[in-house]
Amino acid sequence: MLTKHAQSVSTSLQTSGNPSVQPFPTRVISSPSSAIDPATLSVTTIVESTTTEGVSAAAPTPPNSSASGSAPAAALSSTTTLTISSSSSFVASSASSGISSVITVAQGAATPSSSPTGSASQDVFNPISTGGIPSNIGSRGDHPVARLGINQNTPIETNKFYANFFLGSQTSPSFTHPYSVAWNKGAPSTGSWGLSVSHIDADQRVYGPQQSNIPGNPVKYYVNPLGIQSLIFSATELGGSTVLTTDSLQGASVNVNLSPSASTAKRQSAGKITFPLVQGMGFITAIYSGLQPVLQSGVFFQSVVSTGTVQTGVYKYRITLQDGKNWLLYVAPSNGVDPKMTLVDNMHLQGPSGFNGYIQVAKNPSGTDGEAVYDRSAGVYATSAEVSGFASGTTGTYTHSWTKAGLTNLPLVMFALPHHMQSLSLSTLGSSTNVKLQTTTKGLGTAIVADLWTLVESNLPLDMAFAPWRPTTGSVNSLSATAVQLIHNVAQSEVSEDMNKQTALDSMYFSGKALAKYAQIVYVIHDLAQDDTLAAAGLVKLKNAFSLFVNNQQQYPLVYDTAWKGMVSTGSFATGDSGQDFGNTYYNDHHFHYGYFVYTAAVIGYLDSSWIASNRDWVNMLLRDAANPSTADTMFPFSRSFDWYHGHSFAKGLFESSDSKDEESSSEDAMFAYAMKMWGKIVADPSMEARGNLMLSILARSLQNYFLMESNNTVQPANFIANKATGVLFENKVQHTTYFGDNLEFIEGY
Repeated sequence: MLTKHAQSVSTSLQTSGNPSVQPFPTRVISSPSSAIDPATLSVTTIVESTTTEGVSAAAPTPPNSSASGSAPAAALSSTTTLTISSSSSFVASSASSGISSVITVAQGAATPSSSPTGSASQDVFNPISTGGIPSNIGSRGDHPVARLGINQNTPIETNKFYANFFLGSQTSPSFTHPYSVAWNKGAPSTGSWGLSVSHIDADQRVYGPQQSNIPGNPVKYYVNPLGIQSLIFSATELGGSTVLTTDSLQGASVNVNLSPSASTAKRQSAGKITFPLVQGMGFITAIYSGLQPVLQSGVFFQSVVSTGTVQTGVYKYRITLQDGKNWLLYVAPSNGVDPKMTLVDNMHLQGPSGFNGYIQVAKNPSGTDGEAVYDRSAGVYATSAEVSGFASGTTGTYTHSWTKAGLTNLPLVMFALPHHMQSLSLSTLGSSTNVKLQTTTKGLGTAIVADLWTLVESNLPLDMAFAPWRPTTGSVNSLSATAVQLIHNVAQSEVSEDMNKQTALDSMYFSGKALAKYAQIVYVIHDLAQDDTLAAAGLVKLKNAFSLFVNNQQQYPLVYDTAWKGMVSTGSFATGDSGQDFGNTYYNDHHFHYGYFVYTAAVIGYLDSSWIASNRDWVNMLLRDAANPSTADTMFPFSRSFDWYHGHSFAKGLFESSDSKDEESSSEDAMFAYAMKMWGKIVADPSMEARGNLMLSILARSLQNYFLMESNNTVQPANFIANKATGVLFENKVQHTTYFGDNLEFIEGY
């Protein structure tokens, strides 16, 4: 239930940048009645579908079931994915409807294989490229979303947890897990211009109505109340002229600055508060430069007790709020002098004027044991994060490490999510504690006292390729005579369709999806039905349809955005509609959209290796935009979509949201990683292939915990798990729905 301190709860699904989806396809020239709808896959008779573990296995998409996060990938899951066996050299020529082609797979080339690719250790974060983009791609710097308060010229992360600080009102919360922070900006509840800190316990959640049409009657949604301002970092100098800026925007961290004046000259002399925000941080840290600290509380102080020092120059206070929750406060003045924090009233705790140093707060749910954990690390804080990783055989190892400041001889306290706890190395697991705090949508966070975590995924899907695949039985590389005949019965009509009409649409998402459908059809005809002649004819048409996009001649060409530094559709520039193509121009859904093109390219490259050279840079450009693995590539931000802390991607781009980032389509998240893996294999990029394998393994784990709920799920609320699939998972709420409808087949199949 809501506490009396909760000031707002959002229960409606936000749709900014995620418009209602029109039936597929949109504004496309009609095809002959014998044609198969591009939203449907004719090869479904040979593709298994299951949601037993990990990634949702999306069935082929019915015409009306696509969404803002785009529609389901073709049958990909942790237990149901696509693979292919090695092929010998062959040349097949054919003529169908007057079209001739040659399909070549060279012996020794990078072809899909069902056997492991070796056990040598492979860095999974090597750059894809550090060069430019294809010369036929234009650029422009007039993006409709301004870079509000950003002090950085390098590529900006558009889909990360802190984006609300530079979007819209700048007041919507950002979720570091287990805490959330938000700029008060003079909100009437407290009148503060500082940064509020909130933590929500499980018993404070708000639940939606029960759904009687689902066995078990699970609730429709749950949401964490907004506006509970447990503590607020402020200063007496902050007021109506306060400005918020950001700098050091990286993949898992950002600096947020509050300055008393909008004037640059005055800001430099008037002081500021800097908040280094890092995912999973155990303390919220505020660095004061020449301001008088004021800690406020919208919940009200019940007691504040000074307890002396815990390290040299680090002064500790115990805080109990009126809701009975216990917090710890640590103050580290630069001059080492006791700050003598004074409780002015039940809303204000004040420090000395002209203060230089830093102040840290942490919620303590664990009494004296919890205090001991926090005391040990009081005075040190993370300033940025880095992820690194290697693969060797079927084992992938990745690390989260942090740059730290303050008393750097002390170990950090950082919170791990449930999927982390399942894959931590034994040495890292030994640094875990009994301090646990509820996160908003990811179960309990566990405090770990360490400067580096090592995580291990021991079952990389090396043998997954193009053919139907299960982890228990491997690939299906041959079909029964009945299945082959069935394919032959429909293959001719499908290959004879006008692929250009079906794929040359006003949407990168729908175009890519249709291309991927035809790519899968051509592959099945060639490798599984073993009809080289018909496959060769289909390949010619597929290449021609794909070339429209490589030549950048589609209805809304791509353009390089020099403001945010990314590859976007010109659709919103041309129409003025931020929701055009699901917000692609605003960086929504890039991994969904571009994954289908990457998959199509992998199939074409597999069937004709000579095609790769002239198309590789264009395909790599899409991958660099959505999943750049290295900061050495300065054209694009690091890992725009995939969040290496959360273990899955976020689809929302440059749209302010009170519930922060979200993702709906778990299947297409996995589809992107799979497509990248296969393209890496085909073009002989071992780092890319290994990265795709690692991402698939991490996704199988994180999606099983957070998105796809079996009856024994202990992460999501017990009264919600009977929904089986979360629907839309935000950082602050989970709602059993989709952006395009409440039909169960939409939600469960997505």
